[in-house]
Amino acid sequence: MTSKGFTTCLWFDGQAEEAANYYLSIFKNSKLGRIGRYTEAGPGPAGDVLAVEFELNGQKFVGLNGGPQYTFNPAISFQISCADQAELDYYWDRLTDGGQPVACGWVTDRYGVSWQVVPEMLIGLISDPDPAKAERTTAAMLSMVKLDIAALKRAHAGD
Repeated sequence: MTSKGFTTCLWFDGQAEEAANYYLSIFKNSKLGRIGRYTEAGPGPAGDVLAVEFELNGQKFVGLNGGPQYTFNPAISFQISCADQAELDYYWDRLTDGGQPVACGWVTDRYGVSWQVVPEMLIGLISDPDPAKAERTTAAMLSMVKLDIAALKRAHAGD
C-alpha cells in the first residue's frame, strides 16, 4: 500500500477552480497546485479547466469538472475539529455563506459539499463513561444546528 496518503477527488459540474479558490480563502494553511485544462481531445471545450489540485490544512484534493452526472450528498462529509468557539464560528460562518446549515454541527456549502464543524472535545463528551453525562451531552447536541461549546459543557456537567 502506498505510504503517500490519499487525495480526495471532488466531482464538480464546471466549478472546480471556483470551488478550490473558495476553500483556499477559508482554510489559512492551504495552497493551490496544478491546473489541468481540456485539450482539443475533449470531452470539454479546449482551455476549460478539467482538474485543479489544492491542499487544505495538509489534506490533498483534486477538483474535477466531470459534469452533471454525479452530485454530492451528506453520506460523505469532512470534519473540522475546532479548538474553541471562535474557531468553530469562523468555519461555520464561512461555510454557511451561500450554503445551508443542517443540524448537529453539519453544514452543506455552496457547492453541495457536507462539512461537520465540531469542537475537538465533542467525542470525549458524548462517549463519557458516565452514561448520564453522555446522554445529556448527546441530547444537547441533537437540539443544536450550530454547536455551542459552552452549552455542550453545561449539559455534560448537568447544569
